[in-house]
Amino acid sequence: MSLISKYNVAAPRYTSYPTVPYWDEGSFDAEGWKMLLKRSFTETNDKEGISLYIHLPFCEKLCTYCGCNKYITVNHQVEEPYIDTLLKEWKMYLAVFGNKPRIKEIHLGGGTPTFFSAANLGKLLKGIYNSAVILPDASLSVEGHPGNTTAAHLQTLFDLGFRRISLGIQDFDSRVQEVINRIQPVEMVAAVVENARRIGFTSINFDLIYGLPLQTPRGMRETISEVVKLRPDRISFYSYAHVPWIKGTGQRRYTEADLPQEEEKRKLYELGKSLFYLNGYTEIGMDHFALPGEALHEAFEAGTLHRNFMGYTVSHTSLLVGLGASAIGDNWYAYVQNEKQVHAYQEKVNKGEFPLVKGHILNTEDLLLRRHIHNLMCNFETQWQRADTQCDAIVEGLQRLQEPEKDELVKVLPHKLVVTPKGKPFIRNICMAFDARLWRQLPQSHLFSKAI
Repeated sequence: MSLISKYNVAAPRYTSYPTVPYWDEGSFDAEGWKMLLKRSFTETNDKEGISLYIHLPFCEKLCTYCGCNKYITVNHQVEEPYIDTLLKEWKMYLAVFGNKPRIKEIHLGGGTPTFFSAANLGKLLKGIYNSAVILPDASLSVEGHPGNTTAAHLQTLFDLGFRRISLGIQDFDSRVQEVINRIQPVEMVAAVVENARRIGFTSINFDLIYGLPLQTPRGMRETISEVVKLRPDRISFYSYAHVPWIKGTGQRRYTEADLPQEEEKRKLYELGKSLFYLNGYTEIGMDHFALPGEALHEAFEAGTLHRNFMGYTVSHTSLLVGLGASAIGDNWYAYVQNEKQVHAYQEKVNKGEFPLVKGHILNTEDLLLRRHIHNLMCNFETQWQRADTQCDAIVEGLQRLQEPEKDELVKVLPHKLVVTPKGKPFIRNICMAFDARLWRQLPQSHLFSKAI
Protein backbone atom coordinates (compact mmCIF):
# COMPACT_ATOMS: atom_id res chain seq x y z
CA MET A 1 0.00 0.00 0.00
CA SER A 2 1.34 3.45 -0.90
CA LEU A 3 1.83 6.08 1.81
CA ILE A 4 -0.81 8.20 0.10
CA SER A 5 -3.38 5.43 0.50
CA LYS A 6 -2.17 4.49 3.97
CA TYR A 7 -2.51 8.01 5.39
CA ASN A 8 -5.66 8.92 3.47
CA VAL A 9 -7.83 10.06 6.37
CA ALA A 10 -9.72 13.29 6.98
CA ALA A 11 -7.58 15.57 9.14
CA PRO A 12 -8.01 19.22 10.14
CA ARG A 13 -6.02 22.05 8.56
CA TYR A 14 -4.99 23.26 12.04
CA THR A 15 -5.44 26.97 11.65
CA SER A 16 -6.14 26.63 15.36
CA TYR A 17 -5.98 24.20 18.22
CA PRO A 18 -8.46 23.11 19.40
CA THR A 19 -10.18 23.09 16.01
CA VAL A 20 -13.66 24.62 15.87
CA PRO A 21 -15.65 21.31 16.07
CA TYR A 22 -13.94 20.53 19.39
CA TRP A 23 -14.36 23.85 21.17
CA ASP A 24 -15.67 23.43 24.70
CA GLU A 25 -18.63 25.75 24.42
CA GLY A 26 -19.97 24.71 27.81
CA SER A 27 -17.06 26.37 29.58
CA PHE A 28 -17.20 29.52 27.45
CA ASP A 29 -18.15 32.71 29.23
CA ALA A 30 -18.48 35.99 27.30
CA GLU A 31 -17.40 38.10 30.26
CA GLY A 32 -14.38 35.86 30.85
CA TRP A 33 -13.55 36.21 27.15
CA LYS A 34 -13.65 40.02 27.42
CA MET A 35 -11.21 39.87 30.34
CA LEU A 36 -8.84 37.67 28.33
CA LEU A 37 -9.25 39.98 25.31
CA LYS A 38 -8.23 42.94 27.45
CA ARG A 39 -5.33 40.95 28.93
CA SER A 40 -4.03 39.95 25.51
CA PHE A 41 -4.31 43.51 24.21
CA THR A 42 -2.47 44.91 27.23
CA GLU A 43 0.30 42.32 26.95
CA THR A 44 0.89 42.50 23.20
CA ASN A 45 -0.38 45.72 21.61
CA ASP A 46 2.80 47.72 22.21
CA LYS A 47 5.30 45.02 21.26
CA GLU A 48 3.41 43.08 18.55
CA GLY A 49 0.40 45.07 17.47
CA ILE A 50 -2.84 43.31 16.54
CA SER A 51 -4.25 41.63 13.43
CA LEU A 52 -7.66 42.36 11.97
CA TYR A 53 -9.71 40.02 9.77
CA ILE A 54 -12.82 41.53 8.19
CA HIS A 55 -15.33 39.16 6.63
CA LEU A 56 -17.24 40.59 3.66
CA PRO A 57 -19.61 37.75 2.76
CA PHE A 58 -21.50 38.99 -0.29
CA CYS A 59 -21.19 37.43 -3.78
CA GLU A 60 -23.25 38.02 -6.91
CA LYS A 61 -23.01 34.37 -8.02
CA LEU A 62 -22.60 31.04 -6.31
CA CYS A 63 -19.36 29.23 -7.14
CA THR A 64 -20.39 25.62 -6.73
CA TYR A 65 -17.10 24.46 -5.15
CA CYS A 66 -17.14 27.14 -2.46
CA GLY A 67 -16.98 26.23 1.22
CA CYS A 68 -16.91 29.82 2.52
CA ASN A 69 -19.63 31.54 4.49
CA LYS A 70 -21.33 33.69 1.85
CA TYR A 71 -24.53 35.56 1.02
CA ILE A 72 -25.58 35.51 -2.64
CA THR A 73 -27.22 38.71 -3.89
CA VAL A 74 -27.08 41.21 -6.74
CA ASN A 75 -28.51 43.92 -4.48
CA HIS A 76 -25.67 46.29 -3.69
CA GLN A 77 -27.86 48.25 -1.30
CA VAL A 78 -26.60 45.79 1.33
CA GLU A 79 -23.12 47.36 1.28
CA GLU A 80 -23.54 50.49 3.39
CA PRO A 81 -25.65 48.95 6.21
CA TYR A 82 -23.13 46.11 6.51
CA ILE A 83 -20.18 48.52 6.68
CA ASP A 84 -21.99 50.59 9.31
CA THR A 85 -22.44 47.40 11.36
CA LEU A 86 -18.75 46.47 11.01
CA LEU A 87 -17.72 49.89 12.31
CA LYS A 88 -20.13 49.57 15.25
CA GLU A 89 -18.62 46.18 16.10
CA TRP A 90 -15.11 47.68 15.88
CA LYS A 91 -16.12 50.40 18.37
CA MET A 92 -17.18 47.68 20.80
CA TYR A 93 -13.66 46.24 20.64
CA LEU A 94 -12.15 49.70 21.10
CA ALA A 95 -14.18 50.11 24.29
CA VAL A 96 -12.70 46.87 25.69
CA PHE A 97 -9.15 47.79 24.66
CA GLY A 98 -9.23 51.20 26.32
CA ASN A 99 -6.20 52.38 24.31
CA LYS A 100 -5.57 52.93 20.61
CA PRO A 101 -4.74 49.63 18.84
CA ARG A 102 -1.57 49.35 16.77
CA ILE A 103 -2.56 47.40 13.66
CA LYS A 104 0.08 45.06 12.25
CA GLU A 105 -2.13 43.23 9.77
CA ILE A 106 -5.47 43.60 8.00
CA HIS A 107 -7.03 41.05 5.69
CA LEU A 108 -10.29 41.62 3.82
CA GLY A 109 -11.81 38.20 3.17
CA GLY A 110 -15.04 36.79 1.86
CA GLY A 111 -17.27 36.06 0.13
CA THR A 112 -16.10 38.64 -2.35
CA PRO A 113 -14.61 41.80 -0.83
CA THR A 114 -14.56 43.40 -4.28
CA PHE A 115 -18.37 43.02 -4.36
CA PHE A 116 -18.21 46.29 -2.40
CA SER A 117 -17.57 49.49 -4.32
CA ALA A 118 -14.16 51.11 -4.05
CA ALA A 119 -15.78 54.05 -2.24
CA ASN A 120 -17.39 51.81 0.35
CA LEU A 121 -14.18 49.87 0.99
CA GLY A 122 -12.50 53.24 1.49
CA LYS A 123 -15.21 54.28 3.95
CA LEU A 124 -14.76 51.07 5.93
CA LEU A 125 -10.99 51.29 6.14
CA LYS A 126 -10.90 55.00 6.94
CA GLY A 127 -13.37 54.38 9.75
CA ILE A 128 -10.93 51.87 11.24
CA TYR A 129 -7.80 53.92 10.55
CA ASN A 130 -9.27 56.96 12.37
CA SER A 131 -9.24 55.03 15.64
CA ALA A 132 -5.98 53.08 15.28
CA VAL A 133 -2.31 53.33 14.46
CA ILE A 134 -1.37 51.53 11.25
CA LEU A 135 2.21 50.36 11.77
CA PRO A 136 4.73 51.28 9.05
CA ASP A 137 5.43 47.63 8.25
CA ALA A 138 1.80 46.51 8.45
CA SER A 139 0.75 43.72 6.08
CA LEU A 140 -2.50 44.77 4.39
CA SER A 141 -4.17 42.36 1.95
CA VAL A 142 -7.42 41.75 0.13
CA GLU A 143 -9.09 38.87 -1.67
CA GLY A 144 -10.34 39.84 -5.11
CA HIS A 145 -12.55 38.25 -7.76
CA PRO A 146 -10.98 38.72 -11.21
CA GLY A 147 -14.44 39.41 -12.61
CA ASN A 148 -15.12 42.52 -10.55
CA THR A 149 -11.78 43.82 -9.27
CA THR A 150 -11.45 47.20 -10.96
CA ALA A 151 -8.62 49.69 -11.25
CA ALA A 152 -10.63 51.90 -8.86
CA HIS A 153 -10.63 49.12 -6.24
CA LEU A 154 -6.88 48.64 -6.60
CA GLN A 155 -6.05 52.35 -6.51
CA THR A 156 -8.24 52.99 -3.46
CA LEU A 157 -6.71 50.09 -1.56
CA PHE A 158 -3.17 51.01 -2.62
CA ASP A 159 -3.68 54.58 -1.40
CA LEU A 160 -4.72 53.11 1.96
CA GLY A 161 -1.53 51.06 2.25
CA PHE A 162 -2.54 47.72 0.71
CA ARG A 163 0.23 45.98 -1.18
CA ARG A 164 -1.00 42.39 -1.51
CA ILE A 165 -3.96 40.97 -3.39
CA SER A 166 -5.09 37.35 -3.58
CA LEU A 167 -7.04 36.34 -6.68
CA GLY A 168 -9.31 33.30 -6.76
CA ILE A 169 -8.27 31.50 -9.95
CA GLN A 170 -9.03 27.83 -9.09
CA ASP A 171 -8.56 26.52 -12.68
CA PHE A 172 -8.30 27.90 -16.21
CA ASP A 173 -9.84 24.84 -17.90
CA SER A 174 -13.10 26.09 -19.47
CA ARG A 175 -14.94 22.81 -18.72
CA VAL A 176 -14.01 23.02 -15.05
CA GLN A 177 -14.90 26.72 -14.89
CA GLU A 178 -18.34 25.99 -16.30
CA VAL A 179 -19.19 23.24 -13.84
CA ILE A 180 -17.97 25.27 -10.85
CA ASN A 181 -19.77 28.39 -12.18
CA ARG A 182 -16.61 30.49 -12.19
CA ILE A 183 -16.05 31.79 -15.72
CA GLN A 184 -12.88 33.91 -15.88
CA PRO A 185 -10.64 33.66 -18.96
CA VAL A 186 -6.91 34.10 -18.68
CA GLU A 187 -7.19 37.54 -20.29
CA MET A 188 -9.49 38.74 -17.49
CA VAL A 189 -7.04 37.64 -14.81
CA ALA A 190 -4.08 39.08 -16.72
CA ALA A 191 -5.78 42.48 -16.85
CA VAL A 192 -6.20 42.56 -13.06
CA VAL A 193 -2.59 41.46 -12.53
CA GLU A 194 -1.34 44.13 -14.93
CA ASN A 195 -3.38 46.84 -13.20
CA ALA A 196 -2.23 45.75 -9.75
CA ARG A 197 1.43 45.81 -10.72
CA ARG A 198 1.10 49.12 -12.55
CA ILE A 199 -0.49 50.72 -9.50
CA GLY A 200 2.24 49.35 -7.22
CA PHE A 201 1.08 46.12 -5.54
CA THR A 202 4.18 44.15 -4.61
CA SER A 203 2.66 40.75 -3.83
CA ILE A 204 0.07 38.92 -5.91
CA ASN A 205 -1.27 35.54 -4.80
CA PHE A 206 -3.24 33.07 -6.92
CA ASP A 207 -5.56 30.54 -5.27
CA LEU A 208 -5.66 27.25 -7.18
CA ILE A 209 -7.62 24.13 -6.27
CA TYR A 210 -6.89 20.50 -7.14
CA GLY A 211 -9.53 17.78 -7.04
CA LEU A 212 -12.27 19.84 -8.71
CA PRO A 213 -14.85 18.12 -10.93
CA LEU A 214 -13.62 17.26 -14.44
CA GLN A 215 -10.00 18.15 -13.66
CA THR A 216 -7.37 16.18 -15.57
CA PRO A 217 -3.56 16.14 -15.57
CA ARG A 218 -3.58 17.76 -19.00
CA GLY A 219 -5.89 20.55 -17.83
CA MET A 220 -3.81 21.07 -14.69
CA ARG A 221 -0.63 21.32 -16.73
CA GLU A 222 -2.23 23.90 -19.05
CA THR A 223 -3.59 25.90 -16.11
CA ILE A 224 -0.21 26.08 -14.42
CA SER A 225 1.44 26.98 -17.73
CA GLU A 226 -0.80 30.06 -17.88
CA VAL A 227 -0.28 30.79 -14.17
CA VAL A 228 3.52 30.87 -14.36
CA LYS A 229 3.37 33.22 -17.36
CA LEU A 230 1.60 35.73 -15.09
CA ARG A 231 4.24 35.06 -12.41
CA PRO A 232 2.27 35.52 -9.16
CA ASP A 233 4.53 36.02 -6.15
CA ARG A 234 2.64 33.39 -4.15
CA ILE A 235 0.46 30.42 -5.01
CA SER A 236 -1.98 28.72 -2.65
CA PHE A 237 -2.72 25.19 -3.88
CA TYR A 238 -5.69 23.81 -1.96
CA SER A 239 -7.44 20.47 -1.92
CA TYR A 240 -11.11 20.57 -2.89
CA ALA A 241 -13.41 19.37 -0.11
CA HIS A 242 -16.60 17.75 -1.39
CA VAL A 243 -19.18 18.11 1.37
CA PRO A 244 -22.59 18.62 -0.31
CA TRP A 245 -24.38 17.54 2.87
CA ILE A 246 -22.89 20.65 4.51
CA LYS A 247 -22.69 23.13 1.63
CA GLY A 248 -26.04 22.29 0.05
CA THR A 249 -27.21 22.78 -3.50
CA GLY A 250 -23.99 24.26 -4.91
CA GLN A 251 -21.93 21.10 -4.61
CA ARG A 252 -24.85 18.97 -5.81
CA ARG A 253 -24.41 20.32 -9.33
CA TYR A 254 -22.03 17.40 -9.87
CA THR A 255 -21.43 14.06 -8.18
CA GLU A 256 -18.52 12.11 -6.78
CA ALA A 257 -18.25 10.41 -10.19
CA ASP A 258 -17.11 13.76 -11.68
CA LEU A 259 -14.29 14.14 -9.17
CA PRO A 260 -10.71 12.86 -9.46
CA GLN A 261 -10.47 9.91 -7.10
CA GLU A 262 -7.86 9.29 -4.39
CA GLU A 263 -4.78 8.43 -6.47
CA GLU A 264 -5.81 10.70 -9.34
CA LYS A 265 -6.27 13.62 -6.98
CA ARG A 266 -2.87 13.10 -5.37
CA LYS A 267 -1.26 12.93 -8.81
CA LEU A 268 -2.78 16.33 -9.61
CA TYR A 269 -1.14 17.73 -6.49
CA GLU A 270 2.23 16.16 -7.22
CA LEU A 271 2.06 17.42 -10.82
CA GLY A 272 1.29 20.93 -9.65
CA LYS A 273 4.03 20.89 -7.05
CA SER A 274 6.64 19.68 -9.54
CA LEU A 275 5.66 22.40 -12.02
CA PHE A 276 5.91 25.06 -9.33
CA TYR A 277 9.38 23.81 -8.42
CA LEU A 278 10.46 23.87 -12.06
CA ASN A 279 9.38 27.50 -12.29
CA GLY A 280 11.28 28.71 -9.24
CA TYR A 281 8.68 28.44 -6.48
CA THR A 282 9.51 27.08 -3.02
CA GLU A 283 7.04 25.09 -0.94
CA ILE A 284 6.11 27.01 2.21
CA GLY A 285 4.42 25.13 5.03
CA MET A 286 1.33 23.31 3.76
CA ASP A 287 -0.32 24.11 0.40
CA HIS A 288 1.65 27.31 -0.23
CA PHE A 289 4.40 28.19 -2.69
CA ALA A 290 6.36 31.44 -3.04
CA LEU A 291 9.11 32.96 -5.11
CA PRO A 292 12.43 33.70 -3.39
CA GLY A 293 12.39 37.19 -1.88
CA GLU A 294 8.63 37.20 -1.32
CA ALA A 295 7.69 37.99 2.30
CA LEU A 296 6.19 34.55 2.96
CA HIS A 297 9.35 32.87 1.66
CA GLU A 298 11.55 35.10 3.80
CA ALA A 299 9.47 34.41 6.93
CA PHE A 300 9.68 30.66 6.34
CA GLU A 301 13.46 30.83 5.88
CA ALA A 302 13.83 32.95 9.02
CA GLY A 303 11.60 30.65 11.11
CA THR A 304 9.11 33.48 11.79
CA LEU A 305 6.17 32.16 9.79
CA HIS A 306 2.87 32.44 11.67
CA ARG A 307 -0.42 30.61 11.28
CA ASN A 308 -3.87 31.65 12.42
CA PHE A 309 -7.45 31.62 11.12
CA MET A 310 -6.30 33.60 8.07
CA GLY A 311 -3.84 30.81 7.20
CA TYR A 312 -0.11 31.47 6.92
CA THR A 313 0.95 35.04 7.63
CA VAL A 314 4.22 36.95 8.02
CA SER A 315 2.92 38.98 10.96
CA HIS A 316 3.21 37.26 14.34
CA THR A 317 0.47 38.70 16.52
CA SER A 318 -1.14 37.01 19.49
CA LEU A 319 -4.37 38.99 19.09
CA LEU A 320 -6.55 38.58 16.01
CA VAL A 321 -9.84 40.48 15.94
CA GLY A 322 -12.49 39.05 13.62
CA LEU A 323 -15.17 41.46 12.39
CA GLY A 324 -18.23 40.51 10.38
CA ALA A 325 -20.62 37.61 9.99
CA SER A 326 -18.96 34.25 10.81
CA ALA A 327 -15.57 35.89 11.54
CA ILE A 328 -13.39 34.15 14.13
CA GLY A 329 -11.29 36.00 16.69
CA ASP A 330 -8.31 34.73 18.65
CA ASN A 331 -6.68 36.44 21.62
CA TRP A 332 -4.33 33.46 22.18
CA TYR A 333 -6.12 32.56 25.41
CA ALA A 334 -9.57 32.18 23.83
CA TYR A 335 -11.41 31.90 20.52
CA VAL A 336 -14.78 33.31 19.49
CA GLN A 337 -16.92 33.08 16.38
CA ASN A 338 -19.56 35.55 15.26
CA GLU A 339 -23.08 34.77 14.13
CA LYS A 340 -22.86 33.19 10.68
CA GLN A 341 -26.02 34.66 9.19
CA VAL A 342 -25.75 38.29 8.10
CA HIS A 343 -29.11 39.36 9.55
CA ALA A 344 -28.48 37.70 12.92
CA TYR A 345 -25.02 39.29 13.04
CA GLN A 346 -26.37 42.76 12.27
CA GLU A 347 -29.24 42.43 14.73
CA LYS A 348 -26.93 41.68 17.65
CA VAL A 349 -24.46 44.44 16.85
CA ASN A 350 -27.23 46.99 16.38
CA LYS A 351 -28.48 46.06 19.86
CA GLY A 352 -25.03 46.89 21.24
CA GLU A 353 -24.09 43.23 21.81
CA PHE A 354 -20.98 41.40 20.69
CA PRO A 355 -22.38 39.14 17.92
CA LEU A 356 -20.86 35.95 19.31
CA VAL A 357 -22.39 32.57 18.61
CA LYS A 358 -19.78 30.37 20.31
CA GLY A 359 -16.31 30.34 21.80
CA HIS A 360 -13.63 28.41 23.62
CA ILE A 361 -11.31 29.34 26.48
CA LEU A 362 -8.01 27.46 26.26
CA ASN A 363 -6.78 25.56 29.30
CA THR A 364 -3.14 24.83 30.15
CA GLU A 365 -3.04 21.65 28.06
CA ASP A 366 -4.64 23.43 25.08
CA LEU A 367 -1.98 26.15 25.18
CA LEU A 368 0.83 23.58 25.26
CA LEU A 369 -0.56 21.51 22.38
CA ARG A 370 -1.36 24.65 20.42
CA ARG A 371 2.27 25.75 20.60
CA HIS A 372 3.62 22.43 19.32
CA ILE A 373 1.03 22.06 16.54
CA HIS A 374 1.72 25.65 15.45
CA ASN A 375 5.47 24.95 15.35
CA LEU A 376 4.95 21.82 13.25
CA MET A 377 2.61 23.55 10.80
CA CYS A 378 4.97 26.52 10.34
CA ASN A 379 8.47 25.07 10.77
CA PHE A 380 8.03 21.29 10.35
CA GLU A 381 9.64 20.78 13.76
CA THR A 382 9.12 21.53 17.42
CA GLN A 383 11.27 21.33 20.52
CA TRP A 384 10.30 19.77 23.83
CA GLN A 385 10.91 21.08 27.29
CA ARG A 386 11.19 18.54 30.09
CA ALA A 387 7.80 19.53 31.49
CA ASP A 388 6.16 18.98 28.07
CA THR A 389 6.96 15.26 28.09
CA GLN A 390 5.18 14.92 31.43
CA CYS A 391 1.91 15.89 29.76
CA ASP A 392 -0.21 12.82 28.97
CA ALA A 393 -1.37 14.31 25.66
CA ILE A 394 2.23 14.71 24.47
CA VAL A 395 3.14 11.16 25.55
CA GLU A 396 0.07 9.75 23.82
CA GLY A 397 0.81 11.80 20.69
CA LEU A 398 4.35 10.44 20.49
CA GLN A 399 2.99 6.92 20.82
CA ARG A 400 0.67 7.54 17.88
CA LEU A 401 3.68 8.62 15.82
CA GLN A 402 5.43 5.26 16.12
CA GLU A 403 4.01 4.07 12.80
CA PRO A 404 4.81 7.34 10.95
CA GLU A 405 8.31 7.14 12.41
CA LYS A 406 8.72 3.63 10.95
CA ASP A 407 7.58 5.08 7.62
CA GLU A 408 10.29 7.77 7.95
CA LEU A 409 7.79 10.62 8.06
CA VAL A 410 9.13 11.98 11.35
CA LYS A 411 12.22 11.77 13.51
CA VAL A 412 11.56 11.64 17.25
CA LEU A 413 14.62 12.92 19.10
CA PRO A 414 15.12 13.35 22.87
CA HIS A 415 14.22 17.04 22.84
CA LYS A 416 12.84 17.52 19.37
CA LEU A 417 10.35 16.28 16.78
CA VAL A 418 11.30 16.82 13.12
CA VAL A 419 9.12 16.24 10.06
CA THR A 420 11.22 14.73 7.27
CA PRO A 421 10.93 15.85 3.63
CA LYS A 422 9.10 12.57 3.02
CA GLY A 423 6.67 13.46 5.81
CA LYS A 424 5.80 17.01 4.74
CA PRO A 425 2.81 15.97 2.59
CA PHE A 426 1.41 14.26 5.72
CA ILE A 427 1.81 17.18 8.12
CA ARG A 428 -1.90 17.16 8.97
CA ASN A 429 -1.72 13.50 10.05
CA ILE A 430 1.36 14.29 12.17
CA CYS A 431 -0.32 17.22 13.91
CA MET A 432 -3.43 15.11 14.39
CA ALA A 433 -1.39 12.80 16.64
CA PHE A 434 -1.41 15.57 19.28
CA ASP A 435 -5.06 16.55 18.86
CA ALA A 436 -6.11 15.41 22.32
CA ARG A 437 -9.64 16.80 22.10
CA LEU A 438 -10.31 14.93 18.85
CA TRP A 439 -9.02 11.62 20.25
CA ARG A 440 -11.07 11.93 23.43
CA GLN A 441 -14.29 12.51 21.52
CA LEU A 442 -13.49 10.12 18.65
CA PRO A 443 -11.33 7.42 20.25
CA GLN A 444 -11.56 5.20 17.16
CA SER A 445 -9.83 7.80 14.98
CA HIS A 446 -6.71 6.89 13.02
CA LEU A 447 -3.72 8.72 11.58
CA PHE A 448 -3.90 6.29 8.70
CA SER A 449 -6.44 4.16 6.86
CA LYS A 450 -7.99 1.34 8.87
CA ALA A 451 -7.29 -0.90 5.89
CA ILE A 452 -3.60 -1.37 6.76
